[in-house]
Amino acid sequence: MNRPDVLVVGAGVSGLTTSLRLAEHGVRVRIRAQDAPADTNSAAAGAIWDPIYAEHPRVPEWAQRSYEVFTRMVADGFPGVRLVDGVEADRLPITSPEWARGLPGFRECDPGDLPPGFVHGWHYTAPIIDMPPYLAALEAMVRAYGADLHFGRRLTSLAEGFADAPIVVNCSGPGARELVPDPTVRPIRGQLVAIRNPGHREFFAEHTEELGEMIYLLPQGDMLLLGGSAEEGIDDPAPDPLVADAIVKRCGDIFPEIRHAEILENRGGIRPARAMIRLEHEDLGDRHIVHNYGHSGAGVSLSWGCADDVAAIVGRLLGR
Repeated sequence: MNRPDVLVVGAGVSGLTTSLRLAEHGVRVRIRAQDAPADTNSAAAGAIWDPIYAEHPRVPEWAQRSYEVFTRMVADGFPGVRLVDGVEADRLPITSPEWARGLPGFRECDPGDLPPGFVHGWHYTAPIIDMPPYLAALEAMVRAYGADLHFGRRLTSLAEGFADAPIVVNCSGPGARELVPDPTVRPIRGQLVAIRNPGHREFFAEHTEELGEMIYLLPQGDMLLLGGSAEEGIDDPAPDPLVADAIVKRCGDIFPEIRHAEILENRGGIRPARAMIRLEHEDLGDRHIVHNYGHSGAGVSLSWGCADDVAAIVGRLLGR
């Protein structure tokens, strides 16, 4: 292509979603990333729509916007996106969160709906995304709009991106720690175990305000994803077999049919934890950086809402 209007740094779910929104608005986009979408941390995600693992005043709006987009994708048959009924439950007698009460299918659980050890829960319908085919479809759409994508080399700084375009959109996820640099970004490794699905058609998610050794089961057709973990400070995405064994045990203690299911694969990825999501414009005069990173465990859940905000900022910069 001719010199692009914007360089997007990163090809995970934030980078691809943001690139697609920009391209849909007629912006000429180039993507640079060390890893192709299939090899990013996003490809290892569960991923269930759940907006609680990130902080920013606009999280409710970003989450709602993303939920709406995922719902339309289901109606359109978009690869990897499904709406699934399920239960979120807590080991404490808490009040159901406000964000859940307005969701389709919401109702409080009867005691008999809950597995051992849980005292309160609620049903609702949530988007669950099978990330590899979903990312592949996003990438294909971005390419169809004429964007060019370059993988295999890590930028040494965001300033290096100005050689490509006067506007750099930073969707570098955990890489922002060195690239910005932003030492407040903390890597947190998360792991999943994929097993042969013994028959689960609904999801189960343990409700907790903190990422940690929570329990969740996400059905992906014949495959069931078990989670999860949150290993603070570990920036190597390679799964730890001991952590994987612990995930299977925790899930199997509650759902015994899981204990002897065939294990298909272990997945690992790095969450870009930050005290608050950074989505803002950095004005450098004749050059501009738009940051979109620090989503912790909610990158997929907030992806479309954040992409819309980035597109609005870039549109103003381009006078559109």
